[in-house]
Amino acid sequence: MLRKNDQPDCEHCANRTRSVFCDMHGHDLDFLSESKGCNTYKKGQVIFNSGAYPHGLFCVNEGKIKIFRVGDEGKEQIVRLARGGDILGYRALLSGDKYSSSAEALDECRICFIPQSAFLKLLDGNGILSMQLMKLLSEDLKHAEHRITDIAQKPVRERVAEALLYLQQTYGLDQDGVTISVTLSREDIANIVGTATETAIRLLSELKNDQVIGLNGKRISILNHQQLVKAANIYD
Repeated sequence: MLRKNDQPDCEHCANRTRSVFCDMHGHDLDFLSESKGCNTYKKGQVIFNSGAYPHGLFCVNEGKIKIFRVGDEGKEQIVRLARGGDILGYRALLSGDKYSSSAEALDECRICFIPQSAFLKLLDGNGILSMQLMKLLSEDLKHAEHRITDIAQKPVRERVAEALLYLQQTYGLDQDGVTISVTLSREDIANIVGTATETAIRLLSELKNDQVIGLNGKRISILNHQQLVKAANIYD
């Protein structure tokens, strides 16, 4: 846990501009900054578990997180990836339900925690924040509909290619301009796609042999973006 004076100040948070708090100013922003706490999480550390009740909202200051569900046979399905500026656990908090998914750090993360009472007070008195949350929930629904359609209709090779584009869009590229800025196991990639790990390994190797991507351990480079978009069968 960070010491109090190590906590990031909301007003000067580098990722606030892409969060639901982007238009918050003045007293509300001061209240948010004073109400929250902040923790650091090591790679592999669980942030919250499916089946637990939420007591507040998590806001990612920095780091990479996977949100996943575990099926009856124990296999993970990664439903979302998060980065700095994203909030976690908001659907369960708003509905008063248990978490339907779990969240785990993919690298060292700094995550702020806003108590439920403080968040609901801000939400009740700030129409702009309410609108931002409505937009976020609408995006979630659109993403879920898109994912259901992909799993039902797209071949696995196309879903693997689309997953790599999703990783690039979410986390960007390293300074070399080609390497995706996240380290994931082949199992994690399979759990994003919704396929067996062996299938994901084989299809990644095919894309490598076609010189569309490069593989260096767990690091993946996009060597031919246009061909990857074509392999994903989507419009860039």
